[in-house]
Amino acid sequence: MARRLGQFSLELPSRPAVLDRAALGGKTEGEGPLGAQFDEIFPEAKLGEENWEQAEAHLLQSAIRRALAKAHCAEGEIGLLFGGDLLNQCIATGFALRALGIPLAGLYGACSTFALSAALAALALDGGGFTKVMAAASSHFCAAEKQFRFPLEYGGQAPPSAQRTATAAAALLLGGGATEGSRVRVSCVIFGRVRDLGVSDANEMGAAMAPA
Repeated sequence: MARRLGQFSLELPSRPAVLDRAALGGKTEGEGPLGAQFDEIFPEAKLGEENWEQAEAHLLQSAIRRALAKAHCAEGEIGLLFGGDLLNQCIATGFALRALGIPLAGLYGACSTFALSAALAALALDGGGFTKVMAAASSHFCAAEKQFRFPLEYGGQAPPSAQRTATAAAALLLGGGATEGSRVRVSCVIFGRVRDLGVSDANEMGAAMAPA
């Protein structure tokens, strides 16, 4: 069981292990400094789907399946998946999970969703109720623009300093107990507090979130 350290930190005595992971990205992400770290880069923004939201669901489902394949793990072995995205009702996550048959705990943490998912997955494993749990998150630049600012079809111009939402998805497979062969483990988790310093510029996402 988790032990509290100080006011907010939690230590996990079982130290859940990272069994495998996958990260998929879009064309712009592949051209960036971390491009070589992705398992796969999709050169076309819609990934062959009809709209941005379906493309994001495709991206997330592909990341989950890639992580499971790398770990030689079947979908039926996963007790629970913590995950979410940036859209209303986490629809990308919901549609991605429809075909997988994995129980879902949907989360909305904006840009903290992946870290939040991983922390909760580790806590679930440390509690002893599961042996394998996943954490996952996704975003899509075009879907997020429609969600938070203006649809791309509107033709609005962002300033050169504006931050860009990633077109990417990541999935993490965690296992409990003395899992052999894993070099990465979750020893502690800490959950952030909400901080509002009054940043009101919709293009300054980084400045709005950094204090948290």
